[in-house]
Amino acid sequence: MARSSFFALVLAWAIVGLWIPSASAQSGTGLALVREHCAICHAIGKTGDSPHPGAPPLRNIGDSYDMDKFAELLQRGIGIAPHPDMPTFKVDRRAATAMTNYLRSIQK
Repeated sequence: MARSSFFALVLAWAIVGLWIPSASAQSGTGLALVREHCAICHAIGKTGDSPHPGAPPLRNIGDSYDMDKFAELLQRGIGIAPHPDMPTFKVDRRAATAMTNYLRSIQK
């Protein structure tokens, strides 16, 4: 009986491990999403200049925004302020979490 419970637990753990992306997988997804939504204007890495002169590098975003609440901001929609060229966009919870995790990883 204990043996079957153990195997059921291992199987459940393996299945959950397949369904929940690891932190590195989320970071990769976050990078892809940041690249898709942000890279046209913002520098999205640990170094480099932003393609748009008025767009701050995202490695500095933690200086202006609370990173603990940034995913909520992405879900509500971000845009307009502080720059009129900033397009408005919203992402779902999973995308917002992945993007925020990636952005955390590049903060200076």
